[in-house]
Amino acid sequence: MHLFGRSRELQALGEAFADSARGHGRLVIITGGPGSGKTQLVHEFLATLNSTDARILTGTASSAERDQRMSLVEQLLHSAEAEHPAVDAPAGHEAAETLLHLTRDPRPLVVAVDDAHAMDPDSLRTLVGLLRRSRSRQVLMVCATSGHFGTSRSPAHTELLRQPHRRVRLAPLSETSVGELLAAQAGRPLPGPVRDAYHRATAGSPLLVHALLDDSTRFAPEIGRPIAGPAYRQAVLSLLHRGDAGHVRVARALAALGTLAGTVPVGELAGTTPAGTQEAVDVLNSSGLLDGYAFRQPTAAAAVLEDMDAAARAGLHGRIAHMLYRSGAPAVEVARHLRLADLVPAGWGAGILRAAAEQALAADDVERCTAYLGLVLRDCVDERERHALSVALARAEWRTNPAAAGPHLEPLREAALDGELSMRDTATVLRYLLWQGDTELAAQAVATLVHPQSPADAQLVAEVEFVRQWFYGVALPGKGAPVAGLDPHRRPPQAPTGGLAVRVAALIGGEATDESAAAVAQALQGHQLDHLNLELVAMSLLAIAHADRPAVAAEACDGLLECAVERRATTWQALLGGIRAEIALLQGDVTTASQGALAALDTLRAQSWGVLIGLPLSTAISALTALGSYDEAEELLKHDVPEPMFRTVFGIQYLRARGHHFLATDRPFAALGDFETCGRLLREGNPSLQKGIPWRSDLALANLRIGKARTAREWAEEQLRLPGGHSSRARAMALRLLAATSKPHRRASLLRESIDLLKACGDRYALAQAYADLSAAHYELGEYARARLVARQAAREAEACRIESPVDAHLLEDPVRTDGSETEDGPAILSDAECRVAGLAALGYTNREISTRLHVTISTVEQHLTRVYRKLNVASRSELPSKMLEHRIPKLSDRWASTHSSAG
Repeated sequence: MHLFGRSRELQALGEAFADSARGHGRLVIITGGPGSGKTQLVHEFLATLNSTDARILTGTASSAERDQRMSLVEQLLHSAEAEHPAVDAPAGHEAAETLLHLTRDPRPLVVAVDDAHAMDPDSLRTLVGLLRRSRSRQVLMVCATSGHFGTSRSPAHTELLRQPHRRVRLAPLSETSVGELLAAQAGRPLPGPVRDAYHRATAGSPLLVHALLDDSTRFAPEIGRPIAGPAYRQAVLSLLHRGDAGHVRVARALAALGTLAGTVPVGELAGTTPAGTQEAVDVLNSSGLLDGYAFRQPTAAAAVLEDMDAAARAGLHGRIAHMLYRSGAPAVEVARHLRLADLVPAGWGAGILRAAAEQALAADDVERCTAYLGLVLRDCVDERERHALSVALARAEWRTNPAAAGPHLEPLREAALDGELSMRDTATVLRYLLWQGDTELAAQAVATLVHPQSPADAQLVAEVEFVRQWFYGVALPGKGAPVAGLDPHRRPPQAPTGGLAVRVAALIGGEATDESAAAVAQALQGHQLDHLNLELVAMSLLAIAHADRPAVAAEACDGLLECAVERRATTWQALLGGIRAEIALLQGDVTTASQGALAALDTLRAQSWGVLIGLPLSTAISALTALGSYDEAEELLKHDVPEPMFRTVFGIQYLRARGHHFLATDRPFAALGDFETCGRLLREGNPSLQKGIPWRSDLALANLRIGKARTAREWAEEQLRLPGGHSSRARAMALRLLAATSKPHRRASLLRESIDLLKACGDRYALAQAYADLSAAHYELGEYARARLVARQAAREAEACRIESPVDAHLLEDPVRTDGSETEDGPAILSDAECRVAGLAALGYTNREISTRLHVTISTVEQHLTRVYRKLNVASRSELPSKMLEHRIPKLSDRWASTHSSAG
């Protein structure tokens, strides 16, 4: 360790040596706090004497050798290679004579004693006698003594101060000196913030600065911010154990108290007086460990506590907890020390820990909450109280790891069925049953709960049943039948989440409208994360998305997901992330969908997902298949899934995803089997869920692939005959399949209707496929310009989805020009309104269809077309596609698509 910032002190020692060399005996006492560099200063000073003829004697006193007579003097004589006195010699006499004899040498004599305050009494008398008899000789005595940790009251320290002396005090290093030290280590000056950070962390203690440097440069060549590691911890303990036991106890009490150190009688904990406490605090401040009553580095406090025996440390925290409880401290403060003490005091401990657990969960500190509840549960003997504690513990652990909640809830199945739990706790157990796919037992439990004690209890039961029927997807008595307790026209009294549940019931039980979807999204805004409403929130988002409003669902989901991340609610993050991926898939953004679904799967272990693993798994398989990443999708299909999943809607979604993957990889008969299973499960379960699960269209597609066109057409027509309970996406898919089994002229009409529906629901992936089908239909009809026009739109949609174009490359090439006309983009020759009309006319829409889609009169359409014909110099509609390609007029501009989408 090099010396920095001590030039004045070295100069003072040099002047003292010069005086002594002239025959004026001198005593210099060096004082300073622990770790201030006293020993290093003495060594540096003695090194400066190497060029002189001075004779140097060195020794270090030790409190462990204080009872050994002449132990220090023996060190001094050994260092002078002199014969040390006989053991039975008169105390100090011969030794003093030997030392005095050395003073008669013509060379100057320098006696350097480190930790002089700890020297034994006989050595002290010998050195004091030497000082008195060598006032006119070439003798310099340098004694380093801290004056702290009780040394100010040591006989040696006191006696030395009585002698004529010069005092050299070592203050902590300044910011400038710390900067010089760092620059010497780095080989270059370091920025001011780095220097200031080291100074703040150590208060200028050289020992601590060097320790932080050792830690900070252990694995990185460059010196950056201070890192407190093993070297720093060792330095802290070295400083701590240089003092007496009383000060060590004060340091331990301060480390255990943390931020409460200034408000609790530390002396009572440390077994010392207020004055003794203050003395210890002053010493610890001067050593660079403390800043006031707080440790400058958390690592220092941790090192001090870890240095204690485990039982002593627990006892200290137990005493602190009792002291805080008596003083009326907040429950969270008392509970922290009870946990560290592993203690639940009779009478008041359990209440304090439960209150602190609730506050910890409200602050999203699941780990601390579960630790408090687990401590209470360990010592609880009342069965009903143990049940309540187990459920509370499960609710907390569910937020980050549902699998960890299982062992607490599994034993409570019978208690829930027998009505031995509160309704809130019963709802938690039922939620666990549903999460694991035990929908039958959950239904049985709900059926037995006919005696709710309050409207709030009734609402809890109703919401569990609502989620069971509509989210997990089990049998309902009839489509759209309202769930008991969830009348969409009347809000249940005092129902904390009734507003959301009622709005969702209205959205999925009736005709989806912009107003009903917006009502659910509005109810989701600022919705509090709660253990009981996760599935309800998830169902709300999916209901909005499958009601052809994926953009609305995405916005609401993003807000909730951000909140879940902020609150470290891992289970919420995983499920909401999976839903966000599903929404992206519905929007045709298959890249985002695959990334989001895979991220959601990685957020929770498979055991924690329960049957809900089918949601992100099916999304990921579908998205990867759409991207052509068949091997990755195949790997996901190898994952083990829980068998009860296939009794829920998540199993159906999984089978559909697997079926479409089988189709994409030329296994149509395997796909047909999966789709037939989906149909059977839905017919036996909840037929109303077909609103978002078009299994008939899936069967149509599979039959088409195996060459059964008539069967495919029948399934597609059956899908289209469903009364109002199917989404735009489902109808669009059925229309595409019906078109595939129709003649070209009829095919184009069906595909245009499908495209309109896909624009309304926002699925750009399916839209690209539909445009490709339409382009092929026009090409088959010999309408090559129109085929190219539509093919380019298909390519644009595919590019937006980041997938390969689904149309042949030759359709995207510019047609060969023979008339010599310009091909560069020129000024717009059609207005926006004319472009919209011309674009639809070029795609084959009639004037009446155009007027309906653009919300204008037929007369207005005719007027626009007349101007278009004149500007483009065409005689009929059939020439429009080629002319629009020739002039590079935007056929279906973003502005038109946006207008049409909102109109649809």
